Amino acid sequence: MVLYTSPFPNSFLSVLHSFSWGLIFPCYWLADRLVASFVPTTYEKRQRADDPCYFHALCIIITTPIYLALLVASLPFALIGFLLWSPLQSARRPYIYSRLEDKSHANGAALLTEWKAAGTGKSFCFGSANVCLLPDSLARFNNVFNTQARAKEIGRRIRNGASRPQIKIYIDSPTNTSISAASFSSLVSPQGGDNTNRTVSVGMKRTTSMEYKGDNSGSNNTEDAREDKAGVGEPNEEENSCIVRINGEENGLMSDAEADTVNGQPNASSLAEQAPDGDAENSKTPNHKQKEGDSGSLDSYTASRESLVKVRIGDGTVDQSTVNNKLLYKASIMKKTSVRKKKHTDETFDHEISAFFPANLDFLCLQEVFDKRAAEKLKEQLHHYFEYIVYDVGVYSCHGCCSFKFVNSGLLFASRYPVMDAAYHCYPNGRGTDSLASKGALFLKVQVGSTPQDQRIVGYISCTHLQALAGDTTVRCEQLDMLQDWLSEFRKSTSSSSTANPEELVAFDVICGDLNFDNCSSEDKLEQQHSLFTHYKDPCRIGPGEDKPWAIGTLLDPEGLYDEEVCTPDNLQKALESEEGRKGYLVYPTSKNHSSSQKGRKASLKGNGRRIDYMLYTEEGLYLEWKVEVEEFSFITQLAGLTDHLPVAMRLMVSTGEDDS
Repeated sequence: MVLYTSPFPNSFLSVLHSFSWGLIFPCYWLADRLVASFVPTTYEKRQRADDPCYFHALCIIITTPIYLALLVASLPFALIGFLLWSPLQSARRPYIYSRLEDKSHANGAALLTEWKAAGTGKSFCFGSANVCLLPDSLARFNNVFNTQARAKEIGRRIRNGASRPQIKIYIDSPTNTSISAASFSSLVSPQGGDNTNRTVSVGMKRTTSMEYKGDNSGSNNTEDAREDKAGVGEPNEEENSCIVRINGEENGLMSDAEADTVNGQPNASSLAEQAPDGDAENSKTPNHKQKEGDSGSLDSYTASRESLVKVRIGDGTVDQSTVNNKLLYKASIMKKTSVRKKKHTDETFDHEISAFFPANLDFLCLQEVFDKRAAEKLKEQLHHYFEYIVYDVGVYSCHGCCSFKFVNSGLLFASRYPVMDAAYHCYPNGRGTDSLASKGALFLKVQVGSTPQDQRIVGYISCTHLQALAGDTTVRCEQLDMLQDWLSEFRKSTSSSSTANPEELVAFDVICGDLNFDNCSSEDKLEQQHSLFTHYKDPCRIGPGEDKPWAIGTLLDPEGLYDEEVCTPDNLQKALESEEGRKGYLVYPTSKNHSSSQKGRKASLKGNGRRIDYMLYTEEGLYLEWKVEVEEFSFITQLAGLTDHLPVAMRLMVSTGEDDS
């Protein structure tokens, strides 16, 4: 299958499209700014409340007539542009595939080496997030603003979190029973392709988190950074991860000075004093303003003080000097962290609330990347880590769907592995305002390695966004039916294997996206019982209507996005670790039996908020001799203040059952 690298089949149509959009854009921009000026966010309302001179109101009075006059003047040009733009959409391709040619700007892609299916197996990490990148006037209805600046900052934070070095620390501690305080993703380096862990026992007073200096450009900008990397050596996928085991018994405690000595470097506070000021661009909006503890920002020099690593006992030993060298790779002891203890001992994998995207994030599925200019800014940032990106997915005008589409599907896919095939389908049954967007499903086939016998190792990933309006359960169920049918067709059409002569080995099949229903609401019973969940597993789900106790909601209460308690990744992580914080800042399932205030409903309903962002995987249709298991699952707070959804991440282990020899 040919991957489309441009939106039109020839340059003439591309130029004509650019010309038509140039005629439309002034009218579009003026209308967007005009509406945005009358839809303030809660942050802006608070600022205006402190303005005794009513300066903003005066600005609106002055600018509104100007906007209106310019808007009227631009309408004739916009009409001519629309008459050219609309028929061109019949020739437009359903997506744009972008591959980074200059790999010197990629932090993540350059670290990959081809997996040869050697050893006991390999893990793959998947992430999904709804980033609410609508035109600014529409985004404000979700209480977020400055779409262009948010797009750039979202990309910076994602690639910053995913490209940090990985150092895992396993903690034996009997003290904490919170849902999760830790981050397997807060301590990060290139993950070994074949999982061979090394462990050293250390007694410490505090658990540790890593300090990482963000790379603003995707490459080394300073001599110190170059020397640092030169001293450590270039990491690669075959490198074993470093694991430090920390005992929690009181008789094994160390002083802070001793803890610093163990890691061969000074306390983080001394390093923080030497850190340069952050990029001035980050202070454009409150969403990007660097605050104390805002470790999710690219220019934050301190990893989450509340981010820990998972609790598990590692086996084996390692030379202490080796561990120290590993820890020196942009890591240091932090002053304060919270201890994580796996509360549910019957769970087979680690789960947490993390202030960072996971290390070595392999695949990323985003929803609501509707604004095309924002998509370009986001793509530019993500290309510092992901080599392959599929964006501007969807159809426009009346082409391919029943109703007129003003915006695309909002889907974006980024990968560190090459994309072999891609296909997009538009849901034809959208209703209401959702019918104005070409919501649908994006299907991708990626190559993650090859066997010594030259058999390709591939994986399938599906990214989707379902009908959003409440009460449209029938529509969503129909869309889930179509999703399964389209995925089955895509796998058949792209498979080059036969049972007798398999040319490809399928390692995983994952579905990511915003499904717009949760597993606890009484109004979503039809979706909860859909046949999709008989073929695909949800790591957070026990059964229809019941989530696992550690699972939390992914839909934030828009009114509280700028509260100090949740406006940074660290603060949001702290808030969601407590039941009171979840009730205050998450949207909870609705119930027909409760008509009281929102707080009353939250107190009486089960669950920990509306979990509408899903990551599903299946064991069906994979290579029979391999086994797929969830290794880690996390709810991520790194985009605090930038979107009204919590990103989620899942790490799958593909076990081959072979020995290292």
